[in-house]
Formats: sequence, C-alpha cells, structure tokens
Amino acid sequence: MSKRCVRSLLASAVGALPILAFAPGALAQAYPAKPVRVVIPWPAGGLTDVAGRIVFQKIGEHVGQQFVVDNRGGANGIIGAELVARAAPDGYTLMVHSTSHVSNAHTYKKLPYDTLNDFTPIGLIVAQTGMLVVHPSLPVKSVKDLVALAKARPDEILYASSGSGSFSHLAVALLNSMTNTKMVYVPYKGGGPATTAFISGETQFMAGSPAALTTQLKAGRARLLAVTSESRLPQYPDIPTVAEAGVPGYEFRAWVGVFGPANLPRPVVDRVNAEIKRALEAPDIKLDAFEPWSMTPEQTAARVKADYEKYGRLIKIAGIKPE
Repeated sequence: MSKRCVRSLLASAVGALPILAFAPGALAQAYPAKPVRVVIPWPAGGLTDVAGRIVFQKIGEHVGQQFVVDNRGGANGIIGAELVARAAPDGYTLMVHSTSHVSNAHTYKKLPYDTLNDFTPIGLIVAQTGMLVVHPSLPVKSVKDLVALAKARPDEILYASSGSGSFSHLAVALLNSMTNTKMVYVPYKGGGPATTAFISGETQFMAGSPAALTTQLKAGRARLLAVTSESRLPQYPDIPTVAEAGVPGYEFRAWVGVFGPANLPRPVVDRVNAEIKRALEAPDIKLDAFEPWSMTPEQTAARVKADYEKYGRLIKIAGIKPE
C-alpha cells in the first residue's frame, strides 16, 4: 500500500472521530424513526394494560411516532415477556409489565428467560395500590368482618386473582398469612378477566386496582373495605388502610414499569425514560385513577432487584409452591 493511501485512510479515520463521539446523542435524537411495538403481557382491560396505553399514547403524541400496543396475555405474563427477551435490543420492542415480572421467578420452576439479566429496566409509570373489595352479596362491611367470616367459613370465600404470584394473588395471600385465614385463590388470565369474574359473583373477594374498580364501586357492584398501601389514597380519604382496619403491620404496594431487551443502548433508555417522565407530568394525561410514579433507570433497576428478593421471601411465607 502506498504512503498516499495510508495517509488517506488515516485522514478518513480521524475525520470520523467527531461523528463517533456524537453518535449516542444522534441516536437518541433520531429515535424513534419508525413505529415502536409495546408488548403488554396481559389481556386488555387490566391495570397494566390501561396504564401502559395511556402513557404510550401520550409519548406518541409528544414524539410524533406510533407506539403500538401488542397484548400478549397468558401464563401470568411469561408469554409476552419471553417475546421481549428474544427481541432485538434496538428500542423498537418495549414491554410494560407489573411486579408479576419479578414474582414469576419464584412461582414458576423454570422460565424461558432470566428475569434480572435478560431485560433492561427503563422506568416506572404507576404505583399499584390494591383495594380490598367484596361482592355485595357477601355479608361483610369491614376487614374485621371479612376476617371473622373467613375464619368461620374456611376454604369457602373465593378471591379472584390475575394469576399466580400476581399482585392480586399475593396481596390476599399476605392477608391470609397475617390473619390465619383460608380464603381460596382463583386465577384468571389478567386483571380484566379477574374483575369481570368478581363482578359477576363468580368470586366474592379481590384485591383490585382503583382503575379497574372505581366505576364498579360507583355503580354499587362492589363494596370497598380497605386499601393495601401504608397510607390512605387521596381519592378515598375515608377508606382505611388494611393496617388501620385491624391488621397491624400489613402493607403491600407494587408497580407497573417499562422494560426493553437486555443490552438496550443507553441513549435509547434515556430517551424513553425522559419521555415517560414528560408524559406523566403532562397536564392533560388521563391518569386520575392511578398513582403516577416516575424513576430514573438506575432507581428502577434497584427497585426491580429489591422487589425480586422481597417477593421471593413473601412467596415462601405465603406457602406458594412453584408451578
């Protein structure tokens, strides 16, 4: 190779350095350049689905690109999560999932992915506080009444759940454990089907979300006993927490978060996280029935890891055996 050719190649390489240095920023500005698939591993109508749709619709309006929701319900969120774990880490396949994502690692003997290592935590969108509700046909008006009836009628009160290890399952499993009661778990394929079954009278009790239950409460199709958080909900100031209602020390709160496949480029992670925060702060976003909860990617990763360990302990305490 001639000296002239070598000099030409060196000049080209040096000239490319500024472009490479600014590539991450350019990637963040260019993303998304096409529609983004948002996998929600639950059927339509549950808390995770509704919150995810609202937030990503707003993000789409802000960035001028489509975020297309793809509901892939089944196996307590595992089917959709596997799809995302196997997707290309380019930012065009994202996932909106609940804390079932971490509990599944403890309630199933084998998963087709590694919960902590096959995904990139991006951010949280809402907190999940449960509302303990009973069907109007059940003769109870308080948590104390419910506990007394459950003790008098063990294995007779059925509670609806969106799946094994889901928030709605573990919230009541924890209540059973702390009150020495035996209410029976009935799994459904998501929060929407679980709520429908409860309203129809197929089950008598559930720990549901404000988003799923507010309309039902107003219509008199459900009776609200307490909330699972450590403090009362602003929209229901007269409703006690479970701890206040007679089970001292009870507290259970979860989240809905956004994930990508492992090795998602940091500029994409930062862009999506920033857009989540922007959407949650938008004055016209329709999240009245939710508790918006924004975190940085680092905070989200730390929360996911901490809850992975917490749910493992709770599942053992509750006596839930892996399926």
